[in-house]
Formats: sequence, structure tokens, C-alpha cells
Amino acid sequence: MTTFDANPVDELSEQDSWNLLGSVALGRLATCVEGLPEIFPVNFAVQQHTILLRTAEGTKVLHAKLNEHVAFEVDGHNDEEGWSVIVKGRAYVLGASEYVEAERGHVLPWTTTVKDRFIRIVPTQISGRRFRFGGEDQ
Repeated sequence: MTTFDANPVDELSEQDSWNLLGSVALGRLATCVEGLPEIFPVNFAVQQHTILLRTAEGTKVLHAKLNEHVAFEVDGHNDEEGWSVIVKGRAYVLGASEYVEAERGHVLPWTTTVKDRFIRIVPTQISGRRFRFGGEDQ
């Protein structure tokens, strides 16, 4: 018989949420332009309590310029539990004077295409939850 946990979801502290953010390298950037939602899988790094993305000139850069309000989500799991962290904030495209600091973030492209632009998300809100897996009592 599977044990049922009456409260299988825990809210994470801000520090726990940052720790989990820093433990993975793939997340999802969500934005909205002209009333339509867009979600992009992106590799990233945490740098000084911000999210740093490296990308090519194109859609993500355009979206960051047109609508600075974004959401960013990461998650993970093992056999016993899963977790999810959501960051809401403001995104901006880094200028040339900020590139040296951004390069220290070591956000490396996964493909051989040139990715010479950086986007930084400055959080206004961060929340995380941990989920314990298990079935309902039978």
C-alpha cells in the first residue's frame, strides 16, 4: 500500500530556490509580445542573484527589448521528489560595457551557432516548491 502524505508540497525559502536555480543549466524563458505567449528553452547561469542568458541576435533579444516583463522557470527531480522554481522579473539586453562581467558567468552555447548577445533577468519575485512523489491511499 502506498503511503499518502497529507501535505506533499513544501514552499521553498528564497535561498533554497536560488540554490536549486544554481544547480541546473537549462531553463525556460516565458514572455509575451503582442498578446501572444512565447516560451524558449535556454541555457543560463546564475550571476549575483540574476539570471544570465546567452543567445544569438533574434527573437529572444527582440522580445527582451519589446517587453521587459518575463518569467523564468527551472525544475528537477529524482525518484522521490521533484521541485520547481519560478522567477518573475525584468529582462534587458546587456550593453558592451557589461560583457566582461557576463563572460564570467560561463554561459556557453550548446550549438555551434554564434551567440554573442547576453540577456539578464533581474528578479522582482522568486518562488519555489518541492513535491514529494506518491500515490493516493487505496
